[in-house]
Amino acid sequence: MTDTDFLEADEQALAQRFIDDGFVTTPADDRAGLDRIQRRAAELAADYLKLPHSNDPYAMLDTIHTRVSVSDLNGLRLHVFNGLNAEPWFRPTYFRLARSTIETIVGNELCMQRRVNLSIQLPGDSSSLLATHSDVWSGDSPFEVVVWVPLVDVRRTKSMYLLPPSLNGEMQDRMASLRSAEELYKTIKPHATFIEIPYGHVMLFNQTLMHGNRVNEEPGTRWSMNCRFKSIMSPYADKRFGEFFEPILLRPATRVGMQYKLPGGFHG
Repeated sequence: MTDTDFLEADEQALAQRFIDDGFVTTPADDRAGLDRIQRRAAELAADYLKLPHSNDPYAMLDTIHTRVSVSDLNGLRLHVFNGLNAEPWFRPTYFRLARSTIETIVGNELCMQRRVNLSIQLPGDSSSLLATHSDVWSGDSPFEVVVWVPLVDVRRTKSMYLLPPSLNGEMQDRMASLRSAEELYKTIKPHATFIEIPYGHVMLFNQTLMHGNRVNEEPGTRWSMNCRFKSIMSPYADKRFGEFFEPILLRPATRVGMQYKLPGGFHG
């Protein structure tokens, strides 16, 4: 770092990784907060299944496929999703898991998705697939990032895949000649990366890139959460400020500026 740089060397390196790879993974800033979320998710799952609370929340979540059927999976997911989002501490804690990375990649005046999403993917279950897509195709702003947090270790098909930035534009240009989402996946498959993330780490990824998941062929169940963040002042798409997003960090100077009105007679 030189005295003419505005960013610290570690911030520059993190930003470059995000631009080059389309994602970054880092240890959670608040590991105790992540453990609290994991523990609460396991408690809510146990309540739904009428089981005692486990002393090993990781094992409870990772082996949930031995206790729930595919037909009852969405009921379980909604129970845990609603229970977590009802906790007043949940969203602030989720933000703190990745605060330093979010502020480096996005900025420090932020809005956050109003509800944190939850995905559960049982081994061998084809009913929970997310076809190859980019979030901006369905109303998200290209200025958003996704904070993706697993509650168990994820790798290979237990994780999600992402197409690298260097190939995303080329593959998008070829989409018009493809007949289905499955054909699109087969086209990008040689180039897509399944991202390995151990529990205790978080990922930020560029949601303009093609991504999705496949049938989980690993022995454990995937539990992951995702939530979008963006700079308050950056452009919105269909998912609007106040509806889909709400402000979480707004600095005093910005508050003053947003509320200020010039006196009458000024036209400059």
